[in-house]
This record gives sequence, structure tokens and C-alpha cells, in this order.
Amino acid sequence: MEAKTPSHAPSPVGCPARLEDVDLFAPGAQEYWYEAYDILHEQAPVHRIPGEGFEPGTDAFILSKHEDIARVVRDEQRYPVIGSLFLQQLLATGEPPYDQPGVGAITASMASLRPNPKLWRAHRQELTDPWVGPGAGRNEPMIKQVAHQLIDRWIDRGRVEFVSEFAQPMPQMVMANILGWPLSDLKLLKRFGDGTVKPFVYGRKHNNLLDQQEITEQQGVLEEFKQYTASLIQEKRRRPQEDMISFLTEVEYSPLERKLTDLEINGIVYAMVIGGLETTQYALAEEVQLLIERESVWDAIRSDRGKMRAFIEEGMRLRSPTQGLSTRITSRDEVFQGVKVAKGSYLHLRWAAANIDPDEWRCPQELQLDRKAGTRHLVFSQGPRVCPGAQLSRIEQLVAWNALCDRVKGFSYGEGNRFLHQPGIMLGTLELHLEFEAA
Repeated sequence: MEAKTPSHAPSPVGCPARLEDVDLFAPGAQEYWYEAYDILHEQAPVHRIPGEGFEPGTDAFILSKHEDIARVVRDEQRYPVIGSLFLQQLLATGEPPYDQPGVGAITASMASLRPNPKLWRAHRQELTDPWVGPGAGRNEPMIKQVAHQLIDRWIDRGRVEFVSEFAQPMPQMVMANILGWPLSDLKLLKRFGDGTVKPFVYGRKHNNLLDQQEITEQQGVLEEFKQYTASLIQEKRRRPQEDMISFLTEVEYSPLERKLTDLEINGIVYAMVIGGLETTQYALAEEVQLLIERESVWDAIRSDRGKMRAFIEEGMRLRSPTQGLSTRITSRDEVFQGVKVAKGSYLHLRWAAANIDPDEWRCPQELQLDRKAGTRHLVFSQGPRVCPGAQLSRIEQLVAWNALCDRVKGFSYGEGNRFLHQPGIMLGTLELHLEFEAA
């Protein structure tokens, strides 16, 4: 077994030793995020980024304490969502959202279907919960079939590149099946998925800014996505099947007392793709590394599957798939941890740091299968804006690890691993060469 020795050499930044060294958004910072979180917790739990606020003359602030982030996400009125402010501006023009330049399918769909908290809840309960929320259990037999189908492809080899051969294609195939997306077009789904998350991978600074060329390239991919989905929606209207897009063509949305338009459905499909692929991929890739480095945990979950859910929650807490987002601003002057934060400041919510906050978790860096209230982590946020697909991701991970435990005695690191991560604000391991013994 090759020991895991992370290669930091290709990173343009070094491992931070002091607060002045901490820059979570520098190229290569992904390799040292967790070292940086220790420094932020000790020295700057509310860390100022000068001049990068939402309103002119304000700053941005990185929040790394669990109590602060939980407070923010539970109060949308006091800490408004940036996207909601944009929607309000859009609606104030009086012009149809779909007719306004630069307005994509998801934004236009949000403007008509969920422009306020009341409709946001109705949207979830009636349109997405039956498929990816509390109703996601309907997908479990299909997810199990997908997991074993992927394992079949490499189980006789004794080695696997875990990211490209399991962690990445599994949520892609699952989401394709849920939506009713032809599996023959799975490469297109990945292309469109990459297009939707482009700012979160290649964007710069805390708020994921793209340059004009990158924006133009992204808009081109998203227009392809929109046109492809439009054709798919028309096909489902002609020949509905047991899938989410067919459901959306037929359901009546009670707040508006009507069925959905093609463009509204298009926006919902966009939202499913942007949230339904990467999170599960990154979670699975990090979890297998945690298991390799903690053989006793692998033995425990193989012998007692009742511990599997606890492992998944701890795995996500320790290695949060989405590390942080700048989604909120302050609507009034605030104070966090004794630090004054002016009205109109950006709040960068660093979920990953909060999930190992020593004031919230006893022995935060340990993976404990008996940790009490382990689901209070912030991987999927909390409050009214909790991720609508959280239940689906949990089911995917549970099914995946049960299938892997059924068919693999144990994993170890193979040759060629550098343990590097993709750029951006998501913890995406680039590749994992593993060896294993089949069960």
C-alpha cells in the first residue's frame, strides 16, 4: 500500500503558517484549506477582505464559526440572499424575465415560480421534493442498479481510478435517470453540468468572478443546454414516462393554479443539474480516502451497516464538498465575534471551517461513528434554504457504500496519486488510483 503523502509542490501558494499567509481564494489554496481553517479559528474567526463588499465602500467577511453561519442562514430577512435581491430588481422592471438580456433559464424560472420565501417553500414541496427531497427514496432501486453496474466494469481488475470510474459517473447516471435524460447523452450532461458550475471552479475571489471571455463561453454552453432541454421537454410532452421532466409537464402548481411552461421546466432542470452532480461526486471521493486512512472504520461499517449513515455524515462534515459560498449580505450593521460588519457587506459562509469548529465539535478532526447530533453540520446549509437535494445525495452515498462493502474487502492507494484538487470552492479530488481485493 502506498502511503498518502499529499504533493503540495505544484501549488503556487505555500502552507500558511501565520494569518498573513491565509488566502482561501489564491491559486492552489485548495491544498492547504484545512491548515488555514485552524489559523482562522484561532486568530480571525471573522476575517475581513478589504474592499470586496456588496455595496460600494464595504468589505467582505469570511465567517468560519458554526454559530455565526447557522445564525445567518436561518434569517433570510436580516441576511438576504444575493440571488433574491437580483430577482427583486428583475421583477421591478415590469418586463417579462425571459425577454430581458442576460437572464438565463434558471433565473427566469425563479422569477415566476419562486420569487419569495412562501413560493420557495411551495416550489420545493410540490415540484422537487417528490424526486430529490423526502420522496427521493423512490429512486433507491435505480441507484443500487447504477452502483453495481459501475462496479461490474472494474471489479475483476483489482484496481480502479475511483473518480472517473465511480464517484463521477454515479451521480451523473442517477440524475439522468431521474430527469429522464437519455444515458446515451451522458457526455452532454457532463458538459452542461460543467457549464453550470464554471464560476465555482474557475471564478476568482470570494464571489467567483469570471472574465468576459469566460462568461461568453459559459453562456454558449448554457444556451446549448437550454435548447437540448427544450427538445427533451417537448418529447416528454408527446410521450410522458416515469421521470421528473414528464412529471413537470403534467403537474399543476397550486400557488399559480396552472401547469408549468416549457421555459419554467427548463429552469428547474438547470437547478437539478447544478446541484445534483458535484456534491455526491466529491463526497464519495473524499470518503474513500478517509476509509483507507482509517481501516478500523472500514471494518466497522462493513460488519455493521447500521453505522453507515453515521460514517456518511462524519465524512461530509470532515471534508465538505462545497467549502464555502458568498451568498448573503448584511441588511444592517452587525457584530460577529466582536467584529463590526457594516450594512451592505458580503458574507462568505465557510461551511467547511464551521464543520470542524472546535467550539462546536469535540475532537473535530476525528471521525467518530458515535458522534451525537452528527447531522447538525452545515454541508447542506440549514433553515429555509437547506439544499433541496440533500436527501438524494445521502441516499446515493448510502447505496454506494453498501454496494462497495458488499463487493470489496478493502481499498488501498495505488501508484501515481498526487492527491491534488481542482480549482474553485469545491473540494474536488482530481483522481484517485486505488487497488482493492474483491469480496
